[in-house]
Amino acid sequence: MSVAQFAPAAMARGSSRWLLLGSLALNLFFVGIAVAMAIRAPTSSTWDRDVFVRIERIAATLPPPDADLLRGEIAPRRQALQEAQHQFFTAREQIHAALRHDPFSSEEMRAAMAKTRAARQNFDQILQGIFADAASNMSRAGRLALADWPPNRKSASKDR
Repeated sequence: MSVAQFAPAAMARGSSRWLLLGSLALNLFFVGIAVAMAIRAPTSSTWDRDVFVRIERIAATLPPPDADLLRGEIAPRRQALQEAQHQFFTAREQIHAALRHDPFSSEEMRAAMAKTRAARQNFDQILQGIFADAASNMSRAGRLALADWPPNRKSASKDR
C-alpha cells in the first residue's frame, strides 16, 4: 500500500477531530454565556411610591450612625410627611379624573394641575427639610454617600 491510499482516511480523521474540537469550543462558549447571564442578571427594579420605603433604602446605604440620624429626623415629622404625600397622591388622582371626565373641561384640568403643583411643593419642602437637617449633622462619609446616591453611580466625590 502506498501513502496515497492512506491520505483520504487521515484527512477525514483529522477533519473530524477539528469538528469535534470546534463543537466543544462552541458548547463551552454557550455555557459560559449562560452562566454569565445567570450570575449578572439584573434584579427587577421595583419602584415603591411610598416615601418611607425610599428613605429606608437611602438610609441602608449610609454609615450606621448617619442612618440613625436620618431616621431620627423623620420620626418627629413622620405625620406631616405622610399627610403631604397623601395630599400629593390625591391631587395627582384628580388630574386623572379630570382627564377621564366627559365632557372634558380644561378649567377643571388646570385647577387639578395647580392643586398638584402646590401639593408637590409642600411635599418637597418637608422632605428636603428633613434631609437638610439630617445632612447638617452627618459625618462627611454620610454626606458623600447621600451625594453619590444611588450607589454604584459615577460621581465626582468618589474620587476624593
